[in-house]
Amino acid sequence: MPKMKTKSGAKKRFKVTGTGKVVRTQAGKQHGMIKRTKKQIRDNRGTAVMFEGDAKFVKRYFLPYA
Repeated sequence: MPKMKTKSGAKKRFKVTGTGKVVRTQAGKQHGMIKRTKKQIRDNRGTAVMFEGDAKFVKRYFLPYA
């Protein structure tokens, strides 16, 4: 049976930690910063751990070998 392909968009957006958690970037920082408050911009820095249900979906369908 052939190997499953990893979704190329998902490998750019998600990373799996050593314990199996899925890490993602914070949403809302790509454009339109002038309409956001300074607090919103600060709070959206860095990365966040995905919720368990969403992470399970990502690992199963988008990152099969993670």
